[in-house]
Formats: sequence, structure tokens, C-alpha cells
Amino acid sequence: MEIIQIVGVGLVACVLALVLKEQKPVFAFLLATFTGVLIFFFLIGKIYDVIRVLERLAVEGGLNLIYLKTILQIIGIAYIAEFAAQITRDAGQGAIASKIELAGKVLIMFMAIPIITVIIETVINLIPS
Repeated sequence: MEIIQIVGVGLVACVLALVLKEQKPVFAFLLATFTGVLIFFFLIGKIYDVIRVLERLAVEGGLNLIYLKTILQIIGIAYIAEFAAQITRDAGQGAIASKIELAGKVLIMFMAIPIITVIIETVINLIPS
């Protein structure tokens, strides 16, 4: 089970970071960041599998793939912004973390405009004139 490996890596890194934090806080931060990236790499295969299934379902359902691509990009922005904000907070920079989260939210809103437009147009077309 992959979760056992991920939890194991996380717990070992946590203990090492706590020990290092007393002597070398910079190394503790680097260890925490490296561990986060390592855990992300553990998950890339699963993420790829999910994307393949969603693409197959979209094709079978006759959904325009541009919408699926946009939704996946939005999800990616959310995860990346959250990951970067957590790392920044770990470094003690809460203000910068908040700005990263704000930037992620603005980019998500910008990317959602085409989907929102289609939804509004569909609703307007459903309303009898």
C-alpha cells in the first residue's frame, strides 16, 4: 500500500526535521520541502491515471475536451498554490503565503470564465422568451 510508504517517509522526515531544527533550521526547512516534493512524485502516477479516466469519460460522454482541460488546469493551479503556500508558511512567511493563495484564486477565476460563460448561455437559452 502506497499510503504506508508515504506516511513512513513523512514521519521519518518529520522526526529528522525536528532534530535538525534545533541545530540547523535551514536544513530542516530544506528537508521538509524535499519531502513534500518526494511525496508529490509518489502520487504522479495516480494523478496521471485519474486524468486518463476523466479524459475517457469525457470522450464517451461527448464533452468538449477543452472544458476538461480547463478544469484540470484549475485543479492543478489550486494544488500548486496550496503546496507553495504551505512551504512558504513553513519558512515563516505567512504574508507571502497569503499572496500566493490570492494569486491562485485570481488565476482560477480567470480560467473559469469560459466555463461560466457557457453555463450562463445555456441557462439563458433554457429560459423561455
